[in-house]
Amino acid sequence: MDLSRIFMKNASPTKVGGQAILEGLMMRGSRSIAIAIREPGGDIHLSVEPLKPSGGWKRIPVIRGVVSFVSSLVTGTSVLLYGAEVLEKLEGQAGSGSAAGAEDKVPGDAAGAEGNASAAPASSAEKDALTLWLEKHFSEETAFKLEMYISVVLAILLTVVLFILAPTFVMSLIAKAGLKSVLALNLIEGLMRIAMFVCYIALVSRMPDIRRVFQYHGAEHKTIHCYENGLELTPENAQSFYTLHPRCGTSFMMFVMVISLLVFSLFGWPGLAARVISRLLMIPVIAGLSYELLQWTGRHDNPLVRALSLPGIMLQRLTTAEPDLKQLEVAIAAMNAVLPAHEDPSLPVDYWVGHLTKDGPVKDEEETEEFRKKRSGK
Repeated sequence: MDLSRIFMKNASPTKVGGQAILEGLMMRGSRSIAIAIREPGGDIHLSVEPLKPSGGWKRIPVIRGVVSFVSSLVTGTSVLLYGAEVLEKLEGQAGSGSAAGAEDKVPGDAAGAEGNASAAPASSAEKDALTLWLEKHFSEETAFKLEMYISVVLAILLTVVLFILAPTFVMSLIAKAGLKSVLALNLIEGLMRIAMFVCYIALVSRMPDIRRVFQYHGAEHKTIHCYENGLELTPENAQSFYTLHPRCGTSFMMFVMVISLLVFSLFGWPGLAARVISRLLMIPVIAGLSYELLQWTGRHDNPLVRALSLPGIMLQRLTTAEPDLKQLEVAIAAMNAVLPAHEDPSLPVDYWVGHLTKDGPVKDEEETEEFRKKRSGK
């Protein structure tokens, strides 16, 4: 791994960032967000929305990191929900189209059969109890959203239990077994948390759907590298870069793990209840400090920065994968949608939803208005 291709001397760091989702990704500029999703038919579904201006908290160290962390969590959840909703709608439309033309299919066509199977809605027997209960008591759209929100909340709770509560509980048992050194207890707990996190990422990366998401994560990084190095945004140019980037959210998570090790050590080794409470209460502080460290390392390149960034860079080898040119097209579409307003503050930003076809962008007026009402609350 050539670090000079990650920490590039001639690159101009930008505030543009992104998030990979199923069959697409989000790019966030300074004034807008764009979500691009590959449609089953080959076109790219694109939506753009303006960002609300940030307040004065952006100038307060650590606090801005906490606010940014919460904001990113809310935005990320919203993007995941929207992306899943769009993808389900697109697959449903593709499934309807396939069903309508079923009589034209050649019997025994394996590709056609697989496509129809993947696009077809799940039968009642295939749905879990929660889905069936939600669909019984709510509209289809509301049930889908509630199921997604419940999934996100459960994922957050699982994260807290696995990476915060479980390690400190295990160390309580070890302390009772005879280990009394406060330094050793905190150190082992921190290392255990990091090891569990890495193992978790390694395991989920083997899932096919997650692997696809990690490919789009790699496409996001390659596209940002391409832009920061002043090259024309083409799939071929972007493909020449690494999937690893010094300002990635994965690096942020690694910083959180390392800083939590140091911060939690300051509290000594009180009782289990006190440790659990202190660790939960310190999450915002740790997030704020991690944000500041990530921003600082992203703006500098020296031996210290590389040493601090290397664990996160190594972890990105698990959370990113090499994308193909089609996936890079999606990333570039999202990037191109946010760049004009990002580079020129005088340009107005409005809601836009449509499709990028071979003949150019096609705006969907009805979908745009629906998107505007949902996202703006008006």
